[in-house]
Amino acid sequence: MKQRHVAVLGAGVMGSAIAALALGNGLPVTLVDVDPAVLERAGAEVNRHLRLARLMGAQAGTETGALRTTVELAEIADADVVVEAVTELADVKAKVLAEASALIGPEVLVLTNTSAIPVDELAGAVVHPERTVGAHFMNPPYLIKTVEVIRGPRSSGAALALARDFLASLGREVVVVGDGPGFVINRVLQRMINEAARIAEEGLATPEEIDSLFTGCLGHRTGPLATADLIGLDNVVDSLRVLRDRTGDQGYEPAALLLAKVADGDFGRKTGRGFYEHRGIK
Repeated sequence: MKQRHVAVLGAGVMGSAIAALALGNGLPVTLVDVDPAVLERAGAEVNRHLRLARLMGAQAGTETGALRTTVELAEIADADVVVEAVTELADVKAKVLAEASALIGPEVLVLTNTSAIPVDELAGAVVHPERTVGAHFMNPPYLIKTVEVIRGPRSSGAALALARDFLASLGREVVVVGDGPGFVINRVLQRMINEAARIAEEGLATPEEIDSLFTGCLGHRTGPLATADLIGLDNVVDSLRVLRDRTGDQGYEPAALLLAKVADGDFGRKTGRGFYEHRGIK
């Protein structure tokens, strides 16, 4: 089988982690971002992810793929798979996907790592919308083996088969779901996080107490607010707004406590503080 060249668009938390997943499975990766400073940080972050994957026994191969970082989108022209992982804003994602899809051939698989925006909404910006499939990786993707794959109304059977094959080559397990705001995971999870934040805001329980009930009573590995810190509270708020706007359900209106933390720059693990302190993790 031909070794795939993977292009990852966006070098933030998820982009660098997805790049590490592909690299750890021996695939060459081109990591693209508009900000050179972000790319510089991403190089170190990718190496940290690879070390952690090896320590946790999550890197399947013995050889690591070659990483290329660039601010030039044109360098993805020879990619076999493009993974979009930019910020959860529909206009930003659509712009990046439109520009990227104009540079690649009609046979190239385009995966969007959107957390909540319907895949078909984004596929409308792509030159070949039938080649677009949703691949909602969990964080960190090299430790969480299951990927929520979303088949949009225009996603072809061939593209879905390619997505399955590609993700299997990364050692991932696939669950295919239909298209819609938030799909399955975030339609449920983001509402849960939002309600947990409201409970903390009302003073009914502390974040620690809320999470302890979920881990102790329900067997969750992490509670909703610790999960929110891992996702990034800024990303949680963006996803909640997508869900609110596209479903009309005001239950997705971001809790005031979430908005306050984001306004203060307390995004969770990536900034060192969210609902919890994360010293030495940034």
